[in-house]
Amino acid sequence: MATKTQVTELDFDDIKNNLKTYMKNQSEFSDYNFEGSGLTQIIDLLAYNTHYLAMNANMALNEAFLDTATLRSSVVSHAKTLGYTPRSVRAPVAFIDVTLNDQTLTTATVDKGTKFTTQVDGTTYGFVVNQSVTTTPSNGILRFSNLPIYEGSLVTAKYTVDNSNLEKRYLLTDKRADTTTLKVSVQNSASDTTTTTYNLANDISQVTATSKVYFLQEIEDGKFEVYFGDDVVGTKLSDGNIVILEYIVTNKSAANGARLFSGTSVGGVTDITIATLVEAQGGADEETIQSIKYNAPLDYASQGRAVTTEDYKVIVPTVYADTQAIQVWGGEDNNPPRYGQVYISLKTKSGTNLTQAQKDTIATSLDRYNIASVRPTIVDPEITKIRLTTNIKFDSNATTKSASDIETDVRNALVSYNSSDLEKFDGLFRYSKVSRLIDGADTSILSNITTIKIVKDVVATLNTTTQYVIDFANALYNPHSGHNSAMGGITTSTGFTIAGNTNTIFLDDDGAGNIRTYYLVGGTTRTYVDVVAGTIDYTTGKITIPSLNVTGTSNSNGTISFIVQPKSNDVVPVRNQLTEIDFANTRISAGVDTIESGGSSAGTGYTTSSSY
Repeated sequence: MATKTQVTELDFDDIKNNLKTYMKNQSEFSDYNFEGSGLTQIIDLLAYNTHYLAMNANMALNEAFLDTATLRSSVVSHAKTLGYTPRSVRAPVAFIDVTLNDQTLTTATVDKGTKFTTQVDGTTYGFVVNQSVTTTPSNGILRFSNLPIYEGSLVTAKYTVDNSNLEKRYLLTDKRADTTTLKVSVQNSASDTTTTTYNLANDISQVTATSKVYFLQEIEDGKFEVYFGDDVVGTKLSDGNIVILEYIVTNKSAANGARLFSGTSVGGVTDITIATLVEAQGGADEETIQSIKYNAPLDYASQGRAVTTEDYKVIVPTVYADTQAIQVWGGEDNNPPRYGQVYISLKTKSGTNLTQAQKDTIATSLDRYNIASVRPTIVDPEITKIRLTTNIKFDSNATTKSASDIETDVRNALVSYNSSDLEKFDGLFRYSKVSRLIDGADTSILSNITTIKIVKDVVATLNTTTQYVIDFANALYNPHSGHNSAMGGITTSTGFTIAGNTNTIFLDDDGAGNIRTYYLVGGTTRTYVDVVAGTIDYTTGKITIPSLNVTGTSNSNGTISFIVQPKSNDVVPVRNQLTEIDFANTRISAGVDTIESGGSSAGTGYTTSSSY
């Protein structure tokens, strides 16, 4: 009786050996030399064929599920069954004021498609207006205020409807098309130029047989297709109708950061003045496969409604593509509580805070998702910087690197940690992990002594008496009342000037809960101006200065840096706080461990070199 072969292996060599074993067990080939015959080539072909079929079956099965699919077309198809449309590329958007220097006009219109130009890194980019705007003079000045302009070229495509052609498709023919700029209209016919604007169907439950809506889906090659209803869900188009698609094709993020714009003519006027309100930002690539896999199930769970904070975390990136990190919390968890609100904080990929116009645009985009009377409030993230001082001992016999090379390796390890673990709203700074990363930066490193301080930069309101509240949201070090009072407690600050005093003022605390202001005499002696200028709560980490009239700051960016020592070496961000390492003020010093290297055991055991 024939011996059965094994069918569980997928590796080519294992398949080939199984086939040989099977044939050797047949009486016809009991003494056959497979290695020295032509039959081995046939066995190779059978093994290859089996291997290909197994691989194909395995890959096909993987593509059948969203979690294991690797092809974008498969992932997009699975997302469609969940009602999720992947985000297209996004064009950078800038906001400008355009003043027409013409006193004779009583009205003016900036037409859709009006062009402006700018340069970024020596390359010229074009920006266009995506919607016509009309304005009239105000106080004798004819100005288009807060005008949004989009990087890219305005493209128009027209298709004649032929319902008998089942292969007829209405495509955005460039994969760099920004679908948020898409305008879809339908002209009655070639002889009847009456057009109707169609809107994107977002909530299928609100679409009726007469709704003038279109649907959008990603197809092959990353392009998008527009399709219409069937007179049951949405209005069906008639033969002879002309579908008009207008959209912007963009260079994605290439023009992010553009600030200086020029134009030749607006509303027929060539004498124009352009002022930039918000630099170009928001340009982004299409949504990644990983993002689609993550967001599609969550979007399906939200059912097009923002009910929980997690729903907002999924929805907001779809309406604002420049979102890098997002934090959402309910008003009941706010400090102080604000019921009926949900708070949203965004960190942008460009690193800049949102303008009020951008916040308003995002809030408006969320209107159709909000439930009942809950309204979103968008707040800027608060950055808590971490300053490290680390002294490293290394074995010079175990490496050919210099001390500065070791310092560079440690710095690179910290940069990687900052990118992977911090700079996000749930990014906890773990002291023990950082200490291990420092030790592991090079095999010659024996140990490190690292201390931390946390910093917040506050923008000063100049020449106005202002209350300043700095909330670190982490307990601060204060082992007993009056701790280190003579040396300024645990608080330091950068310099600033105040009304009525020409000296450079600094802040410290008395270890008993009071913030003090002082200036230096002779570079070292502290002369106090006010010993109760404010309060510091060591338990909550909040500093409050009720009244301070700042006239200038030592920091060139107009901020005052508040530096404190935390109670714990682990720093936990709360609500809209982000943590990041302050590399500009982090000090890394590497020195040879003289004990390990055979030197004297007296003293500190190492000598230091330069530091960052």
